[in-house]
Amino acid sequence: MSKYLLDKFLFTIDRDPALVERYRDDPAGTVAWWEAQEANRILNCTTDERSTWLAFTDEERDVLVRQDHVRLFEMGAHPFLTLTLFIAMFERDHGPLEYQIAYGKAMEHITLPYPDIAT
Repeated sequence: MSKYLLDKFLFTIDRDPALVERYRDDPAGTVAWWEAQEANRILNCTTDERSTWLAFTDEERDVLVRQDHVRLFEMGAHPFLTLTLFIAMFERDHGPLEYQIAYGKAMEHITLPYPDIAT
């Protein structure tokens, strides 16, 4: 498992409004496209330099496709990255702060110590 790759996915999708919409509307297609085209791109690199070894595990891919923020947190994805992306995708479907409250409520069962979010 690569917490780095999960966080990189969340970070890069959240930074582009078009990708946020794409992930909201077509999570499986977005995850497949991102893994094939972007996963091995070097962050903040102005050239086309790439690595060749990064890929999601089957579980990571499945959790991203299901957009399961609780399982992402349990796997070590950074909660701020998940929260900001999921707010961008789903807050519009709810009243003021309803989504954030539901997000937190879904994670009430998680107790200290929290999963390690270091990458």
